[in-house]
Amino acid sequence: MINRSLRRLLASGAAGLGLLVHGAASEAAELVMFTRDGCPWCARFEREVGPVYERTDEGRQAPLRRVWLEPGGVAWPGLKERVFAAPTFVLIEDGREIGRITGYLGDDAFWGLLGKMLAGLASADHKDGGEPRQMGLR
Repeated sequence: MINRSLRRLLASGAAGLGLLVHGAASEAAELVMFTRDGCPWCARFEREVGPVYERTDEGRQAPLRRVWLEPGGVAWPGLKERVFAAPTFVLIEDGREIGRITGYLGDDAFWGLLGKMLAGLASADHKDGGEPRQMGLR
């Protein structure tokens, strides 16, 4: 049986490859949540938003994918900068980062920041090589 850490490492690597393949093959957006064990804010997100996310308009526009964040962070092609903090939510479209939310302080803040990022999908700002939106609770 593969131990828990190895399973997470393999899942994170596969998720990174999925970002490349998915982004290259599709224009659909997705919201990638970087999470880790023992993260109280991740657990709070899972309690407050996790059960309903996929049934919302936002969830249909950008389905949620959870990725385990290993020590040292994650640097994938398409990300503008390495992800160190959990939770971090990165909106990806066409294999590129459109924006990110660093941290989670509650459902009201999350939905408001996500709404701003998703509104940006309708604009052409990010498609011409513009900088991703940095939103968050830094």
